[in-house]
Amino acid sequence: MSEMTAVRMTAWQEPPEVVRIPVPEPGPGEVLVKVAGAGVCHSDLHVMEWPAGTLPYDLPFTLGHETAGRVHTLGPGTRDSGLREGDAVLVYGPWGCGICPSCARGAENYCHRAAELKAAGGGLGADGGMAEYMIVPSPRLLTPLGDLDPGTAAALADAALTPYHAVKRSLHRLVPGTAAVVIGVGGLGHMAVQLLKALSPADVIAVDTSPDKLDLAAEAGADHRVPAGESAAGRIRDLTGGLGAALVLDCVGADATMATAAGAAAVEADITVVGLAGGTLPFRYGTLPWEVSVSIPYWGTRPELAEVAALARAGRIRPHLETHPLADAVEVYRRLREGRVAGRAVLVPED
Repeated sequence: MSEMTAVRMTAWQEPPEVVRIPVPEPGPGEVLVKVAGAGVCHSDLHVMEWPAGTLPYDLPFTLGHETAGRVHTLGPGTRDSGLREGDAVLVYGPWGCGICPSCARGAENYCHRAAELKAAGGGLGADGGMAEYMIVPSPRLLTPLGDLDPGTAAALADAALTPYHAVKRSLHRLVPGTAAVVIGVGGLGHMAVQLLKALSPADVIAVDTSPDKLDLAAEAGADHRVPAGESAAGRIRDLTGGLGAALVLDCVGADATMATAAGAAAVEADITVVGLAGGTLPFRYGTLPWEVSVSIPYWGTRPELAEVAALARAGRIRPHLETHPLADAVEVYRRLREGRVAGRAVLVPED
């Protein structure tokens, strides 16, 4: 049996390991994807940090919930799926039951049976894309890329899909003359800036502690850059004529960034938190402007991933990537933890 390199989570609260494991074979209904790239996501760090028993995942499993590649082998029963071997595809990340009302409309991120499942998707309890090959349990979880290069498309599956879902639900607020704030210009944040510019007429204000990441925000199209800190909310209000922002997208989710979000929001604004830093936002009379809505969306839907791919094909969005071989995974995660990754890091299998 042939073997492949894979980045595996083998113990809780420990770094992953780069190991050799057998190349899997697709069973009935499954598809084997030859991986072209797998994104290195900050949420992986949170999964690694949590103690045993926090999540229902069985160890070990291969990391990588943000994956693109090409169809290598169609398992029995998938020949009528419309996919062909060699097709470039994105792997939809959250895997639900496939049959509940949410899954039926493509919102597997909100599967009704999620609590019963032992994994949230490939790379999150099931074997993911940080390997040379990956088993996908159903063709429904693959989004065709068309003529997009799968080697540069992996980040669309999370770094673009998550902010797309978050921004799309607030587009009705982003009319001409309004502003949107993106706090944290990392993997998700730099895509959020591009999506806001592609989808809305709002001015985009980027907030970060790092001058380099603020420069990346400017490259992504941000109209204004604001250094993070206690004065950030005041600076945002100055830029908006005292009104505040119609949407504040917090891609960090720490106490400090949520405080900035509360201070920067306009009346009737949306504060949307997609970062997983575990902060809290005081919610009582007088702490937020009138009729502000606070939400914590999760990932995005299968139809939305197709929409993200369409935006990328049209050249409206493009991830800022740095690529590394699978063998360097532990060092890349260390750099991500230290805030030294620009845009999105992608692990690429060696031919």
